[in-house]
Amino acid sequence: MAKNDDAMEEVIRRLESRLAKLEQAVHHSQTGSAGSQSSGTDTSPGASPMDIGHCTLPQVPDRKFGSDVSPFRESLIRYIGKKWVNGTKLKYYFIEDGVDRGNAANVDLVRRAFDAWKEVGIGIEFEETSSIDNAQVRIGFRRGDGAWSYVGRDVIDIPGRYERTMNFGWDLTRDPRGGGLDTPIHEIGHTLGFPHEHQNPFAGIVWNEEVVYRTFGGPPNNWPRDQVYHNILRKLSTSEVEGSNWDPNSIMHYAFPAGLIDQPIQYRNGLTPMDGLTDTDRERARTFYPAKAARKFTVLKPFQLESLSLKPGEQKNFEIIPERSDEFTIQTFGRSDSVMVLFEDVNGEEVFVAGDDDSGTNLNAKITTRLVQGRRYVLRIRLYLNWASGDTAVLLW
Repeated sequence: MAKNDDAMEEVIRRLESRLAKLEQAVHHSQTGSAGSQSSGTDTSPGASPMDIGHCTLPQVPDRKFGSDVSPFRESLIRYIGKKWVNGTKLKYYFIEDGVDRGNAANVDLVRRAFDAWKEVGIGIEFEETSSIDNAQVRIGFRRGDGAWSYVGRDVIDIPGRYERTMNFGWDLTRDPRGGGLDTPIHEIGHTLGFPHEHQNPFAGIVWNEEVVYRTFGGPPNNWPRDQVYHNILRKLSTSEVEGSNWDPNSIMHYAFPAGLIDQPIQYRNGLTPMDGLTDTDRERARTFYPAKAARKFTVLKPFQLESLSLKPGEQKNFEIIPERSDEFTIQTFGRSDSVMVLFEDVNGEEVFVAGDDDSGTNLNAKITTRLVQGRRYVLRIRLYLNWASGDTAVLLW
């Protein structure tokens, strides 16, 4: 009974927040607050006195595959490829210089957004660092550059070593969505590897495309047509989304004003997701990143072949404690696609040593590095799929 009461309180809280946002929008339109068009008819999404826009994902070239990679194999690689190996600790850094520096209130909101994801109970860890050299996630607050993040492992594969991987281009303290938290929670969702939910091919959305182009081409977004297509109209392939259910309340979903959606008919007058993470958001995150308690370690010893009996997307974790200091090789065997990452346990913290991803090739994941006697190492292997018959295994020598 208490569980039902808590659920009802959560629904009421979200509805109250949604009502407050509607009342605020009515107030601004009636008082002609700064930021609205002179005609008083600004209908651009997110239109407000503070020129709040929408998330603008950086355009990253699609990965190309050879003719020997089957469509099914390609689909699984695309589905899993941007996700992190579970157990990864992502260190984030707030840029402190020049136009990318954020004020204390905005920085605090982003910290709270990381806490919101931590509370989901996932196997990815977040830790703030004071050194940009140690950070995978580098956060700026450059005004006028929109809100965006690279998706998943693109964070380490695409931008330069000291470039931003995430940005917030407006004052989050004046963003009514989730009390300023929804935008950073959304961007951190991208960092975890999750795409825009309104681009889910199972949503069945039929757009009034020219109205979409015109609306998002105007303020506050001012996007060119290719950016509108990339962030809204472009449907993801079925291989890039989790499951088949569309969640219009997902934290990864945009809000849309009336006139942009023709179908489903109930959203012709607009679609406004409720605040915060939904149960579907949490379930998807836990599916890819189960909590630490659910992870087990197998001891990997030299010249002992360990089977990888995994389904697509599953992961196996190994512990290595060398009995001598030497150069070792770790390699998978079998016709499979996998990503393999080696960490060293340094005072309880896993520090990246090396990694390899053999997906889309006829090779096997392989790491050759020096291991030190008595130190503890953690090896994590996530399987994309076995693309041909036969077993898959890993060997240390």
